[in-house]
Amino acid sequence: MIDIKEILSLLPHRYPFLLVDKVVELEPEIKAVGIKNVTVNEPFFQGHFPNNPVMPGVLIVEAMAQVAGLLAFKSGVGGKNVYFMSIEKVKFRKPVLPGDQLRLEIQVMHKRGNVWKFSGNAFAGDQLKSEAEFTAMVAE
Repeated sequence: MIDIKEILSLLPHRYPFLLVDKVVELEPEIKAVGIKNVTVNEPFFQGHFPNNPVMPGVLIVEAMAQVAGLLAFKSGVGGKNVYFMSIEKVKFRKPVLPGDQLRLEIQVMHKRGNVWKFSGNAFAGDQLKSEAEFTAMVAE
C-alpha cells in the first residue's frame, strides 16, 4: 500500500489538484489500484454544479492518470516526470457524486522506451463510472 505521505513524496501534485488518497494494490509495470474519496467540500463542486454536485469528468481521468504516474514511479522511473500524451476511448458511464469512493484501476497496456500506454477504470462500489485509455511520456 502507498499512503498519502508517500504519494506526496512521489507526485508533484498538491491540493486541490492531488486526486489520489492512497494506493491499495500495486504490481510494478503491470497494474495499480488507487482510491479517491470524493467529499462534498471539494472545491470543484462549488461551480460544478451548485445545486447538483457532479465530479467533472476531466478530473476523473486526471485521478486515473495520477495513479498511473504512481505506478510508473514504483516501477523504477524515479526522479522524472510523467506527462499526458493522449487520451482515448474515454467514456463517462455514471456521474461521480459526493460520498463516492472511487476505485481507480489502472493497467499497463504496453510500454516502449519512455512511452507508456495505460487503460483505466473508475468504479464506485460495483458501478463502473468511467473508463479511458491514455498514453504518457516519462521525461526529465
